[in-house]
Amino acid sequence: MKPAGFEYVVPRTVPEALAALADTGRDVRVLAGGQSLLLEMRLQRLRPDLLVDINRIAGLDRVGVDDGMVEVGALVRHEVFDSPRAVPGPLGTLLSLAAPNIAHPPIRALGTMVGSLAWAHPASEWCAIAAALDAVISLRGPEGAREVPAHDWFRGPFTTARRPGELLVSVRLPLLGEGTGVGFIEHRRTHFSFAQVGVAAALTVHDGVIVEARIGLANCADRPVRARAAEQVLVGADVGGDSFARAGRVAADEDAAPLAEPYADVEYRRHAVAVLVGRTLRQAAEGARQ
Repeated sequence: MKPAGFEYVVPRTVPEALAALADTGRDVRVLAGGQSLLLEMRLQRLRPDLLVDINRIAGLDRVGVDDGMVEVGALVRHEVFDSPRAVPGPLGTLLSLAAPNIAHPPIRALGTMVGSLAWAHPASEWCAIAAALDAVISLRGPEGAREVPAHDWFRGPFTTARRPGELLVSVRLPLLGEGTGVGFIEHRRTHFSFAQVGVAAALTVHDGVIVEARIGLANCADRPVRARAAEQVLVGADVGGDSFARAGRVAADEDAAPLAEPYADVEYRRHAVAVLVGRTLRQAAEGARQ
């Protein structure tokens, strides 16, 4: 199939992009990487009236570090994070563990982290990490600039807190400090399938005791989930023992709300959550010991 007809504009500045997005009487979509949007248009499941291509806007393709935060611009491609050196410290390691799970190389060369947050697929690796780290999404719109924390951003499948006429310009993620280990593991039916379950974890350990835990779950509910009940099991616990297995069971029973899929019923998916959370926490704990 071919896309339905649409208008196409290429702004050179953020104000020009906002002027195009202000046409709220029509279905206006933003094109950055386009790896999800263009497929939906080709299948005519989406039929936008206007496509706003932001790829010529200078400055949106940068990764910056300031005041303990990493800021990723709207045009930074997935493949940038294949290397742990793209971002300092444990956060760079976490992003590099997640990046290879995103589709395959041609898509990683074009798709963007911020685009994934805008699309808000429940199985998105970046969305799970954003939930775990409580990332901050930065937007510009008719009423000026605003920021939305990840726990308020995701509203449901492919649904976010973005308002009409707004443009996502960047996301900010906290740098993970000394003594923090990270892990990322996902389970999928085939190499090219979306993850049936994905888990991102960061553990901060001092003298063998977990002082902070962050766990994000992908495709375990209708939106990415921060597994706060499981995190509470871990804080104050010794590294090792049965704390990781207990946290996995709590994540499966209390934090996750999986739906049945053609190849995985709810019971199977809860079991997968419990197992993968335990494995990912062990991976993170190994990093914290190094």
